[in-house]
Amino acid sequence: MTRASGRAGAPRSRRLCALCAPRARALWGGRRPRTRRNLLLGTACALYLGFLVSQVGRASPPHGPPAAAGPPHGREPARAAFPEIPLDGTLAAPDSPGNASTLQPNVVYITLRARRSKPAHIRGTVRPKRRKKHAAAAWAGAGRGVPVGTPLQQQAEAQGAGPAEAGVRGAGGPRPGRLQLPAARESSIRLYSARAPSWLSGDDIRSLRLLADAAGSLQPESPALSGARLLLLGDPSDGAPPRCGPSPCALLKQPLDMSEVFAFHLDRILGLNRTLPSASRKSEFTPDGRPCPVILWDSSLAPASNDTHSSVQLTWGAYQHSLRQKCWLHGRVPKPEWGCTDVHHHEWSKMALFDFLLQIYNRLDTHCCGFRPRKEDTCVRNGLRPNCDDQNSARLAHIIQRKHDPRHLVFIDNKGFFDRSEDNLNFKLLEGITEFPESAVSVLKSQHLRQKLLQSLFLDKVYWESQGGRQGIEKLIDVIEQRARILLTYINAHGVKVLPMNE
Repeated sequence: MTRASGRAGAPRSRRLCALCAPRARALWGGRRPRTRRNLLLGTACALYLGFLVSQVGRASPPHGPPAAAGPPHGREPARAAFPEIPLDGTLAAPDSPGNASTLQPNVVYITLRARRSKPAHIRGTVRPKRRKKHAAAAWAGAGRGVPVGTPLQQQAEAQGAGPAEAGVRGAGGPRPGRLQLPAARESSIRLYSARAPSWLSGDDIRSLRLLADAAGSLQPESPALSGARLLLLGDPSDGAPPRCGPSPCALLKQPLDMSEVFAFHLDRILGLNRTLPSASRKSEFTPDGRPCPVILWDSSLAPASNDTHSSVQLTWGAYQHSLRQKCWLHGRVPKPEWGCTDVHHHEWSKMALFDFLLQIYNRLDTHCCGFRPRKEDTCVRNGLRPNCDDQNSARLAHIIQRKHDPRHLVFIDNKGFFDRSEDNLNFKLLEGITEFPESAVSVLKSQHLRQKLLQSLFLDKVYWESQGGRQGIEKLIDVIEQRARILLTYINAHGVKVLPMNE
């Protein structure tokens, strides 16, 4: 039975092969070449895909700790996460010896610069220590690089307030070839940096220390200035009678004139450089020892007449006429009929801007015709207010030049008024002015006036404390900033030009 079935099945298989063979030969034999090619390509793609899947499965990392070996070529590609940076700004490599733990994968290795070798100069912090003999040389070149050995510096060193004592304290013992100065009390001009603010020169700092710290003695003769006394700074060592000129002198004013100190710092910040150095000191010549402003006496100032305290005699009418003539502008020599003085045209613009911010009226408006004065104002006490009907005959006062430099003015008697309300500002001071100095206007526009005033006034410890510290100084700056905004509005409204005035 089995043999019969096997014999019967054999012919059936042969019949199936006989039927399939022609079809396979036809498919493979070239009657349909495109079908054969597609079949080969599909098979190859399937084999390659299987190979890729096997390789990816073999390369996947286990769930254990990461390998500690770095990349083969020493370069790590950018990843998503960042390691924590320690305070010293350094990072350890993952394969460096001595690391107890390795960094996690997917990090970026950051290379940071090392810390600065020198401390940053930050004002208001403890001054960094200076090393060895470079300290005195650094102070001598502070500010604007004033050369060592100027007459003012020699006077300051002779009075115990020179660079070796005032600029660097505790710098070491005596040095060979130098005079050992006696120990002195701490200066009230505090400087917590190796350099002074950029608007104060080296001579300015030395003058401030001399005014604030040097010993003084009152002189019997005094200049013809109301309420001011002449103060000889330092003790003469040669036994000769003390005189101003060989010895430095200063004007000691009343405690109510403390705005002179503010005026000096404002002048330097605005880049005008027309005021004399002024500092505060607790006066030993007043019964209560109240702080007083001390202004450096300059013997090079041109002599002034007794009636107006001016070296230039001008009435208000003549002053306005000279403004229209633009005397000495661009080197032009004025004609005699113009009525010009020796003062350059730009000097009046600087004075008007400075006087408006501080509301100083005793130079250009001696009769108080441009505002409502108080009973205690000088013009009211002297009965000058009714003379405003004839303003052209009013004489200008406190217009001072130097003997060797008649083209430029020196601003003296700079008592400002901070209690003048905005609706009572003296715009008469700006009358006839058609341009202002670019350096000063740029400071007013820069929004840095408050910061610079705080930084500059902080140097004078006595003045800072006499005004109530930071809170009192901020109130004064508020007044000046508001007047600066009013002045900028005035410039835009009247088309006043802003020009560089560096003649």
